[in-house]
Formats: sequence, structure tokens, C-alpha cells
Amino acid sequence: MNRIPILRLGKALLVTIQVDMHDELALALEQDLTQKIWATGARGVLIDISALEVVDSFIGRMLHAIASVSRVLDAETVVVGMRPAVAITLVELGLELPGIRTALDVERGMTLLSRRDEEAEGDVERR
Repeated sequence: MNRIPILRLGKALLVTIQVDMHDELALALEQDLTQKIWATGARGVLIDISALEVVDSFIGRMLHAIASVSRVLDAETVVVGMRPAVAITLVELGLELPGIRTALDVERGMTLLSRRDEEAEGDVERR
């Protein structure tokens, strides 16, 4: 079974989904990502879906599950690269992505995550 690569970018992990997801691959990604967050202490997860032309309810549920597990491990999830057609499909299907922020590209997603770290550091300094 193929695996989806997970790259480390500073305090974040980058996941680029470039293949059609199926159950086994989605479960493997969730397990691999959970392990990588724990092992690296990553504070954020960027999931790049720019290569996906279609996002269905399965992908929506998978993104939600990954974001939920990441949040439990103190990592924020940002989905980047969503195509307009994908956004329209998600809305038409009534799929919400609670706990997931979105950005147009990896650079903007990293900016969102770095702001979170700056805010967290500010909270610690105020205490």
C-alpha cells in the first residue's frame, strides 16, 4: 500500500494529497500523521488538497477526523489549495469542516499557523 508523505516545515507538518483517497490510505494517513505529530511535537498540520479535483463526503470526514486527532495533540489543522469547484461541492453537500481553518496556499497557511504560535507565546508571557 502506498503512503502519503508527511514533510516537516519548522513547527508544522505538510501533507500533500495527490492521489484519490480510499479507506485504507485514509486510515494509514491518520495513523502516520498522529505518530508524526507526537514524535515531532508539531504545532500545526497543513493539508494541501490542490491536486484534488473532487472532494466528497468521505474526504470531508477524513479531514475532520485528522483535524480532531491533531487538536487533541495540540496541533491546529489548516487545509490549503482548495479549488473553487471543491468549495462549491462542499457547500452543496452541506459538509462543514469544524476545527479546520482554510487558506489559499501553503504560504498563507503557514502564516495562519505562525500567528497561532505567536499568540500562544504571548499568552505564556502574560502569565
